[in-house]
Amino acid sequence: MPVSGAEAPPESAEGIKQRIGQGDPAAGKTKAESELCQGCHGDDGNSTVIGVPKLAGQYAGYLIKQLQDFRSLSRRNRIMNAMAEGLGDADLADIGAYFASQTRSKNAESAPNQVAKDLFLYGDVNRSLDSCVSCHDLNGKGRISAGVTYPAIAAQTKGYLRLQLLNFKIGVRTNSPQGVMNKVADALTEEEIVALAEYLSGL
Repeated sequence: MPVSGAEAPPESAEGIKQRIGQGDPAAGKTKAESELCQGCHGDDGNSTVIGVPKLAGQYAGYLIKQLQDFRSLSRRNRIMNAMAEGLGDADLADIGAYFASQTRSKNAESAPNQVAKDLFLYGDVNRSLDSCVSCHDLNGKGRISAGVTYPAIAAQTKGYLRLQLLNFKIGVRTNSPQGVMNKVADALTEEEIVALAEYLSGL
């Protein structure tokens, strides 16, 4: 059972390979530096900027999808739309592989919150609300299932988690598979969103 602050088992070699994908991490590091990714996301993808996500340890496939969406303007962010505009598919694969190959840093352990923990583990059947682990896997490390990459959400920055859940709730962001995150976030109260962001950041 995932518990805030608990140590996850080491990832297998096959799991690491799946996370990194087909890109070249070494080439990706050079490309990320030339694109100034580290200026916001941190030298190794561990952002310390409020509202800016950690990219370290994220699935390359998920990072590629988000960069494609920024490039096509199906996901809107003024800075990221401009950054992604000039990147080709090989660049996306390499940059994704580099950040996927990095180790995500831990945040401070969050205070116990049973409401957030229950939503994470079990969801809420009365609201037809699926648990977080049903897609994002135990300990929030993400997974690939049926060709869909579900991102790692554990130890993400609290401000970014809160912002994205709110964006899904109000429809500013609409690029999750089959709109599932819009449905999930719409069912959550703002207080639950704050609690979940705090809980997930501490995993």
